[in-house]
Amino acid sequence: MILEEFEPGLAVLEPDMIKEKVADFPEVTVACFSQKLFRSVLSHFEARQIADLDSCVGEFPVYEIEYKGKRIAMYQALVGEPLCVAEYEDLMAAGSKRLILLGNCGVLDSSIEDCGIIIPTAAIRDEGTSYHYAEPSDNDMIPVNKKYREEFKEVLREAGYPYTEGVTWTTDACYRETREKIGRRKTQGAICVEMECAGMQALCDFRGTEFFHFFYAGDDLDHSEWEPRSLKCDVRLDDKTKIMFLALELAARIC
Repeated sequence: MILEEFEPGLAVLEPDMIKEKVADFPEVTVACFSQKLFRSVLSHFEARQIADLDSCVGEFPVYEIEYKGKRIAMYQALVGEPLCVAEYEDLMAAGSKRLILLGNCGVLDSSIEDCGIIIPTAAIRDEGTSYHYAEPSDNDMIPVNKKYREEFKEVLREAGYPYTEGVTWTTDACYRETREKIGRRKTQGAICVEMECAGMQALCDFRGTEFFHFFYAGDDLDHSEWEPRSLKCDVRLDDKTKIMFLALELAARIC
């Protein structure tokens, strides 16, 4: 079975063959997927570019900002697990040690409010990338957010944000979330669905890098008909900007 071929040894191509170290890279990195959200948050700071993540699809600059006296790196993550993982492989080779990642997700529980905060506790591995970084698991899940969960909850409590904890479903195929499959994932305990969490946790475990991932709720799949709610990047952008500042607050506390 191809998905049982996990091999922990060195690969023919390793990230440090591609990317050079960046001197004095900030201790913590924060990333989001939405370009509009990224630019909205970046506009609040005098950002300094410190690196490039380049590929055939274009260049994605990495910036350094100062928040509450702490130096923090920021970049826009690419959507979809293979790209997201490969991009952060390059950034780790450049010097990133800890990552806080946030993004939109679909909800499988209609009681979760639009733009509500979700902290995943485990990810269902309905994808391929994680199997190259971690052995197959009996329940098809990988534990996530083993560190900084309590620190982030404290940030949320102080800011007055409610939150939901639970299992996330990581899939490679956002257009193949059938009613039957949604039902099975809910039976497994999933409360939301996204496209990166399982692989990113597996990557960071494999490389020994600290990782924390949380979501803001978007479209609703737990309904008779699909409801987009705030799925589009420019919908409720002010609220999403405030949510990303929660990530910066956590970053400042763990620097």
